[in-house]
Amino acid sequence: MSPSDAPFHLILMVHAHQPAGNFQHVFEDCYTKSYEAFLTLVEKHPGVHLALHYSGPLLSWIEAHHPGYFARLRALVKTGQVELVGGGFYEPILISIPKPDQIEQIARLSAYIEKHFTKRPMGAWLAERVWEPQLPSVLSAAGVTYTLVDDLPFLTAGFRPDELFGSYIAEDCGKTVWLFPGLKELRYLIPFRAVSESVEYLRNAAQLHPGGVACFGDDMEKFGVWPETFKHCYTDGWLEDFFAALETNASWLKTCTPSEYMASHVPLGRADLPSASYAEMMGWVLPTETRQRYYAVEKEFAARPDVLAFVRGGSWRGFFRKYPESNLLHKKMLRVSACVASIPSRRANAEHSAQALLARDFLLKAQGNDAYWHGVFGGLYAPHLRTEIWRNLVRAESLADQLTPGGTEPRVELLDYDADGCSEVLFTAPEYQALLKPSDGGTIAALDFRPAGATIINSISRRPEAYHTRLRENAGAAPGHSGAQSIHEQMRAKEPNLERFLRYDRSPRHSFRLLLFNPARTAGDYDFLQLQEAHPFAAGAFQLRHSSVGSAELFLEGLLPEFAADPANPPSVLATKHFSFGPGPQGFEVSCDVTLTSSTPLSQDICVGLESVVNFLAPADADRFFETPEGPRGLRFSGALPGPLLRMEDGSQKIRFTLHAPGATEYWVAPIETVTESEDGFERVYQGSQILALWRPDLTTKSTFSARLLCRLEYF
Repeated sequence: MSPSDAPFHLILMVHAHQPAGNFQHVFEDCYTKSYEAFLTLVEKHPGVHLALHYSGPLLSWIEAHHPGYFARLRALVKTGQVELVGGGFYEPILISIPKPDQIEQIARLSAYIEKHFTKRPMGAWLAERVWEPQLPSVLSAAGVTYTLVDDLPFLTAGFRPDELFGSYIAEDCGKTVWLFPGLKELRYLIPFRAVSESVEYLRNAAQLHPGGVACFGDDMEKFGVWPETFKHCYTDGWLEDFFAALETNASWLKTCTPSEYMASHVPLGRADLPSASYAEMMGWVLPTETRQRYYAVEKEFAARPDVLAFVRGGSWRGFFRKYPESNLLHKKMLRVSACVASIPSRRANAEHSAQALLARDFLLKAQGNDAYWHGVFGGLYAPHLRTEIWRNLVRAESLADQLTPGGTEPRVELLDYDADGCSEVLFTAPEYQALLKPSDGGTIAALDFRPAGATIINSISRRPEAYHTRLRENAGAAPGHSGAQSIHEQMRAKEPNLERFLRYDRSPRHSFRLLLFNPARTAGDYDFLQLQEAHPFAAGAFQLRHSSVGSAELFLEGLLPEFAADPANPPSVLATKHFSFGPGPQGFEVSCDVTLTSSTPLSQDICVGLESVVNFLAPADADRFFETPEGPRGLRFSGALPGPLLRMEDGSQKIRFTLHAPGATEYWVAPIETVTESEDGFERVYQGSQILALWRPDLTTKSTFSARLLCRLEYF
């Protein structure tokens, strides 16, 4: 077929991204294996026109480390072979950030592209292709004329598959933007199937839709960075063969940029789409049990695409419910955005203006999407990406306080910080910010050390994930290497027998959690989460008795049937927690005083523990360690250490962390390690250490016991 009078069009929109804070060796590896190699082949095939999107952090890194790449890219833009696509500079999920930030993120990347490549972009890449119906207003206000959205939202909106070979108009409040449907079938053909299969798919589409367009939108990293794809795409020549095939079939197949297509076509009509992303993302966002049922339904109707068109998962915002750590991070970002926006303008004061701009830069960096979600790519489980966001938010908020009249005065606020329907207590001072959650065992969920620009807890709960089932089913099997395949289909592991590390927390990984348990339990039980602690005291809802600047008192009354002489008459225990915050030498201190008062003597001995969670990241680095009688021990240390003092040090962040628990017999320490899925397969990731200060009081003859745990942070 060669319908020269009505050629079929192919839009290739290829997206390249690295998040702010990613490791430098990752940037370099991806540049060598994908970004440079891909561009070299584009240069060799001038007949292939395509749209390229690079996120701001990646462009900034390339500019600094490989400036010659810009000259090459600029030449391709000048000839019209390549169209650069804009988007949010730091690759935020646009719908998750305030509207003024949405506009600024897009404007920053547009200005950067125009400065370096002379042309302001017409289009915008949506991070993770997350779409919501209000986006046309935002995109239009930012000067964006088109974007690409996956085919699934079109199908769930009632479009037939044969209606996806064209462009559409989306509208919100009278503001419009062109939409190109990105075809999932092309995403799975390119580059994982034979080139001939992609050409045949396009030929069939051309026969059915003369003059139409097929749109491919996906990651540049799948051409070289995904497992086995560098050999497949470059050594074995798949990508060059593909580009050559496109040029060979140019009589009927015209590759074009989005703006080239828009210049000679009109939209096929309106597209009023629901909230959605690509199909895989909409499965990842579901709670684990629901996600497993969702996959079962997909499998059941795999041969019924007419039915599958109406089967969809959740919306991207569901990650805030699935992962409270993501929700907390997001709500802190929203709060910091409001604080930064409230910095008073002092244009006559150059230093003030420069500091305000710096605070805004920190905020926008913290809106990068990667650490707010988890699927195959999402970096919520990547501590260094999570830490980068926390660090930027701590710095932005601290600067905003310094630039706002009265902002450095110590203060306490009672508010629903994380929008979960329960009130939290927020303590803020120049040295620290602490978020106390009475509803979760009277624990501290976040503890920022402002002079160091650091957050101390920053861990994540070990929880069941849908892919853990696959890991268990393949336990003991040799790692598979079946050549290049989609990461959505692979089964790889970075180390054998990872299933032995699968264990699940009963409570969020917060600090100052009260654990009451049988003294027969050991440090090994603590490591394996087998203490069988009294859950109401560990994670129950404490009542706030009072709070003031630098202090709060909470209480909870509950039963301890495990320690009752008469099970029908268990002792009632009143647990009181008193928190105090204040400055200390080169930092600050927080103490938690616990008092237990029992209505009747317990029938047996009891262990009382107060748990701290600390994440100093890189557990293999020699400058991060526990001080022990035998000398420094790495962060993956597991076992018992003598009380009443415990010290840790982080040479990278220049933080000393000290716990003092008067009367404590010892500390139990264990690493918090998750088993997660990433682009390279299953891996074990250090998420901090859990540290239990331990007392063994006599409550069989006495009715009251008090203990104190003091935490001191110093910046050196």
